[in-house]
This record gives sequence, C-alpha cells and structure tokens, in this order.
Amino acid sequence: MTDQFLQAALEEAQKSFAEGGIPIGSVLVHQGQIIGRGHNKRVQNGSPILHGEMDALENAGRQPAKVYQESVLYTTLSPCPMCSGTILLYGIPKVVIGENKSFMGEEELLRSRGVEVTVVDNQECYALMQQFIKEKPQVWNEDIGV
Repeated sequence: MTDQFLQAALEEAQKSFAEGGIPIGSVLVHQGQIIGRGHNKRVQNGSPILHGEMDALENAGRQPAKVYQESVLYTTLSPCPMCSGTILLYGIPKVVIGENKSFMGEEELLRSRGVEVTVVDNQECYALMQQFIKEKPQVWNEDIGV
C-alpha cells in the first residue's frame, strides 16, 4: 500500500479488530496532515453511532467549516448513510475508500452532491473486513442495521 493516509486508516481498522471491535478505520486529512483519526467503537463503547468515520471526526474536534471544506476523509470501507450524511453536512469534498465489496455505502449519493469519491479496492482492507464478517456475522449485521 503506497498511500500513507489510507495506511493510517487501515491501522485504525486493525486497532479496532484487536480490541474486539468492527475493523473499520478512518482519518481526516487537512492540508496534508492527519487532524483526526478513529475506528469503529460500537462494540468497545456500546455506541450506536461511533463508526470509524464518526470517530475520526470526533477526534478531529470542533473545526471551522473551512477546514472541513478543504479536507479529505479516508476510510477503509464505503461509508454508510449516517457517515455519508455527516460528510455532506460538513461539506467534505473528497472521500477515499479502501474497499466497497464488503459493503456498498452511499457513494452515489455523495457523488450526486458533488463529493469526489475514489475507491482504491485495497486487498488488505477487504481481507480484514471479510475475516471479521466470517468470525462475527451477527455483530456485522447489527452494525449495518440488518
């Protein structure tokens, strides 16, 4: 993997997996610097909303609108409706996705609203997610609202 920011998101996903959580990680990058990183903590914190993207935004802290509008969000998995809504709400113009074979989120919605969406199709992101889904299908189904 050559992209340092997607690598950082994958490290967050691996951290969640090691903690017994859902292996989805994300980083928010502004002007070439990671300003927020996070991973899915629904299992660890008993939270209904702490997906990887939401945790990264939370850890970035309160930012001026201009910062979000100049940022790129990297995530290991295609963003769900909740995370996509947050991307739209704060005007994040670009999202880089590790993979979307395990789960297809709201990529078309994002594109329809002018967000640049890039899917890398990263094998490491996919393999980690598939391992988790195989080992804990009930937890995965809960995460995606099934």
